[in-house]
Amino acid sequence: MATPILYNVPSLGHHPRSHLLFPSLPQMSSTFSPLLNLIAVFLLLFLVRHTCEARDPFACDPKNGATENMPFCKASLAIPERVKDLVGRLTLQEKVRLLVNNAAAVPRLGMKGYEWWSEALHGVSNVGPGVKFNAQFPGATSFPQVITTAASFNASLWEAIGQVVSDEARAMYNGGTAGLTYWSPNVNIFRDPRWGRGQETPGEDPVLAGTYAASYVRGLQGTDGNRLKVAACCKHFTAYDLDNWNGMDRFHFNAQVSKQDIEETFDVPFRMCVSEGKVASVMCSYNQVNGVPTCADPNLLKKTVRGLWQLDGYIVSDCDSVGVFYDNQHYTPTPEEAAADAIKAGLDLDCGPFLAVHTQNAVEKGLLSEADVNGALVNTLTVQMRLGMFDGEPSAHAYGKLGPKDVCKPAHQELALEAARQGIVLLKNTGPVLPLSPQRHHTVAVIGPNSKATVTMIGNYAGVACGYTNPLQGIGRYAKTIHQLGCENVACKNDKLFGSAINAARQADATVLVMGLDQSIEAETVDRTGLLLPGRQQDLVSKVAAASKGPTILVIMSGGSVDITFAKNNPRIVGILWAGYPGQAGGAAIADILFGTTNPGGKLPVTWYPQEYLTKLPMTNMAMRGSKSAGYPGRTYRFYNGPVVYPFGHGLTYTHFVHTLASAPTVVSVPLNGHRRANVTNISNRAIRVTHARCDKLSISLEVDIKNVGSRDGTHTLLVFSAPPAGFGHWALEKQLVAFEKIHVPAKGLQRVGVNIHVCKLLSVVDKSGIRRIPLGEHSFNIGDVKHSVSLQAAALGIIKS
Repeated sequence: MATPILYNVPSLGHHPRSHLLFPSLPQMSSTFSPLLNLIAVFLLLFLVRHTCEARDPFACDPKNGATENMPFCKASLAIPERVKDLVGRLTLQEKVRLLVNNAAAVPRLGMKGYEWWSEALHGVSNVGPGVKFNAQFPGATSFPQVITTAASFNASLWEAIGQVVSDEARAMYNGGTAGLTYWSPNVNIFRDPRWGRGQETPGEDPVLAGTYAASYVRGLQGTDGNRLKVAACCKHFTAYDLDNWNGMDRFHFNAQVSKQDIEETFDVPFRMCVSEGKVASVMCSYNQVNGVPTCADPNLLKKTVRGLWQLDGYIVSDCDSVGVFYDNQHYTPTPEEAAADAIKAGLDLDCGPFLAVHTQNAVEKGLLSEADVNGALVNTLTVQMRLGMFDGEPSAHAYGKLGPKDVCKPAHQELALEAARQGIVLLKNTGPVLPLSPQRHHTVAVIGPNSKATVTMIGNYAGVACGYTNPLQGIGRYAKTIHQLGCENVACKNDKLFGSAINAARQADATVLVMGLDQSIEAETVDRTGLLLPGRQQDLVSKVAAASKGPTILVIMSGGSVDITFAKNNPRIVGILWAGYPGQAGGAAIADILFGTTNPGGKLPVTWYPQEYLTKLPMTNMAMRGSKSAGYPGRTYRFYNGPVVYPFGHGLTYTHFVHTLASAPTVVSVPLNGHRRANVTNISNRAIRVTHARCDKLSISLEVDIKNVGSRDGTHTLLVFSAPPAGFGHWALEKQLVAFEKIHVPAKGLQRVGVNIHVCKLLSVVDKSGIRRIPLGEHSFNIGDVKHSVSLQAAALGIIKS
């Protein structure tokens, strides 16, 4: 959806971490004997020669005479034929041990054990047991946390990140330290600002989240037809966005969700991930939805994911979800019934031991057929075949030459820096004072508990970064720094360090406060209780700003929104940046924006609410639409129209862009399927069911001229919102994002951008029964600072009866 923006990056060179293999080879040479020198050289050459070869091919080793002639080992045959042959050779005991993440070996068929659980949320991660860092692979490129990258609104960037992550994943697989099945991305809607895992998601908007999902998945999986570079997984399906709040945890939560909200909000990113991204896997969640565990619900798994959306891949449980719905939710009276319910619902793989322990007994008790087990194995083994895991040595494959030199290489690290630059959002710039000038601001006081952050910058589900540039280091490249923490950590429980921080601000030409949150405040299993800065942070910021000799800039690191109304309204705080969790190069990116080397272009992917928003908003209430009678405010910018600190899509730049609508239709006819006669609908305003419209090529094309009237080159984030015709009552949204584009426009330059809006997908609304309909009448568009209306009219055959 976004215009590709490919920045110049350094050419490929020496692997930046090879010194960790041989810390001081030249120094060794001066002290060791010539024989040891020779041994060291040969050892180095051996490692370089063999770093791309797998230590243990998964199956079908060409040197294994027992299997080389078996059909499942013949790459020339069609994958379904190979899978059928393999499944037919397995015993029931062998089959059930393949239903879990640590799949057992089948030595008689040359199959090695395989660990399915690897993570690559924003870089290859060792959170899952499938990835191990070692001397050969000491780290991997750690990109910004997803919520930060989403703020770039740049689909080509997301795909490029996926390509880099999958390069590094394949390299580590070739070296025997990683798998090929990655349980990423997380595309749940960031519904409630307190959710500790919201940082992992692309934000609160379904179209943004779905576009991110499809783009990142394409980058991870590659575009080699039916073959996969790595297998991605969209998680956690569905309506999963509560970890541990007010006595309710994710293992016991029954999400009561309307059909309207399921269709219109919660399922959209997953549908786009499967239908547009062609993802190889979907993960079901811990929670129940309307009384049924998601991992035991055939309507969700078999009917929707595999049936309606046509998943070509496998469905996996969140870790121990089957055990959770048996042990914690007491959904079935026996473990065998739990195993049977999960597999018959469409679950193919269990992260955890439950299915390996109980499935055979379920078959023997007649609760499950062996054919059901076979069906699950067909789905998992097909994905492994598509990955080439039954084709022998990886070194013979398309990605077989990737090795240590392809991990943490300069081009990858430059992309991590660029992603952080694009994702950081400028929230406030009074004056404008920013960007700072190295000529005027010789000395900068750098203050705050996140001022020297390293691992905080990479958020959760992260691996070992190639290296870090913290904010203090980044700012130090532009100016002399005076550093004080001000608070010992983000909890900021006392003011013991305030005095030295205030004194530093009095001495400096400018003050930068790097505040916010970390994983002790928001994380998996940790939901927040409020939206204010923790502890005494607000007090520190206010006192430092009052004392600062020069301009004061506030930088917030966080995943979720923070109520910083005090800083927004404080004239002494002239600039505010939100950096999210900006990845391994976050400090460099923050400094580049503060000093104007980079012109900011990020936009908030979530609404920033005031603390009072939470007053009548239990996390357990899943309703998206508000209720005036109940005092319930509604959720996300699409349904909430109350006071905000900063709105979804807010973000400033150092230049100014003007929009002009170059071309756009005013009337669009919606063609109908078949020879239907006009009927009067039974609703006050007319709308066509999406299933009754000819949707394939039904789109609205707009052309927008974007002029940069400022003096700085800039990258503009164009957001296009629509609102349906008035009068749809409880159907209606406030507005919804229907398109976004990323455009680089030189100073005084102009770029024309084409935007296509698919009518059925993007201009439809969902009624209370969960039926998606296209409202007829005037649809209003906000295209940057331009407003335009398009009238949707039914074709001559008329309207379909509701």
